[in-house]
Amino acid sequence: MSLPGLPASIRLVEVGLRDGLQSVPEPLSTAEKVELVQLLIDAGVREIEAVSFAHPKVLPQLADAAEVMAAVPRVPGVRYRGLAPNYRGAERAVDCGLDELVVVVSADEEVSQRNQRLSVSEALAGLSRIGHLADQAGLRLVTAVACSFFAPARGPVPDAERLRVVHAAVDAGSAGVYLAGTSGQEEPGEFHNGVAEVRSLYPELEVGVHLHNRNGFAPANAIAAMQAGADWLEGSFAGLGGDLWFPGDPSVLGNAPLEDLVHLCDGLGVATGIDLPKYLRAVDRIVKLTGRPSASFVSRGGTRADLAAASWPEQSEPASDRG
Repeated sequence: MSLPGLPASIRLVEVGLRDGLQSVPEPLSTAEKVELVQLLIDAGVREIEAVSFAHPKVLPQLADAAEVMAAVPRVPGVRYRGLAPNYRGAERAVDCGLDELVVVVSADEEVSQRNQRLSVSEALAGLSRIGHLADQAGLRLVTAVACSFFAPARGPVPDAERLRVVHAAVDAGSAGVYLAGTSGQEEPGEFHNGVAEVRSLYPELEVGVHLHNRNGFAPANAIAAMQAGADWLEGSFAGLGGDLWFPGDPSVLGNAPLEDLVHLCDGLGVATGIDLPKYLRAVDRIVKLTGRPSASFVSRGGTRADLAAASWPEQSEPASDRG
């Protein structure tokens, strides 16, 4: 059943091959990554963040970015993204057949210093240079605003700090920005107000959200973002990757599982174009390849259709009263 204010459809972006696999110490082979891409495409996924152009010594798990992009299937309507952490990475990315180049800039100063060893001002200067390079190469530029609402070891991030990055992204020629719930402690009102504010300031700019699920609010945050007019939602197969900076149960520290977002949208009547049973084949495969269980509810609990089709087990004694 639908809720008021939701769109008829929403784009879902798969980030597992980049944001997910960078958290897995043992690298997958190029062939295994391409196999996963094919499973995602077969399920109807049309926007895939497939690679990162970080230095191979920093992220050896993603060192084969050029090889992956040379081998992925080229299917009409499928858009491939790659992340460039700096100008050098962007130079490597422009000749690899990408459709979009993603640059991450933290709205929080300390996270920027710790994660990229740059001040926010330095990161924004780099974004401007990368924007010029992307424009020359004919690549769409997407800017990720990390820690858009909440930062570890700090708390809420002021609106002005988030908007500083958004304004710079527009100046750099970004076709889209996404507001990232990097800490996993963001709340629905923050996502709603943040998306609505950017849409109001820049009506022509595409706006997405990147969801983590430490506090279990990812589904509520997704609904709030859609009600505010978000163009896309981001998640990762099996919830792989995400926030690993601070202590917590590993089962809640990842990205929002994309299969749960597909399941949520199906339940709300919001079309995604993704076939959930087929998508779960990709989830099963990544679980087998990494040895890490899926964090998603739909993988562990099934769907309404699964439960409706289940049969009562044979039993000799009355079932206990479970409410």
